[in-house]
Amino acid sequence: MQSTTRQVEPVIGKGGVILYMAFVKVDDNEPLEKSIKRFKRMVEKEGGIIREWKKREYFEKPSTILNRKKKALARKQMKKVRKLHGSKNY
Repeated sequence: MQSTTRQVEPVIGKGGVILYMAFVKVDDNEPLEKSIKRFKRMVEKEGGIIREWKKREYFEKPSTILNRKKKALARKQMKKVRKLHGSKNY
């Protein structure tokens, strides 16, 4: 049986800020890849840390951010319109 523990351990960070560090317990007979996958899934569920890190990995110009947000809004509005009209354009 797999021992899934969702534990979060408080850690004091810079400036006295309390940070929480996630970890998982690994069984002796559990493959390392499986436990890493479980850890990544848990971290992503806790607050999107990995997604945030990938987003901030490279500098993105303010104009690029604005264009990306406009395109996302346009997609969202088109989806809403399609849903209201109930038409499928295949």
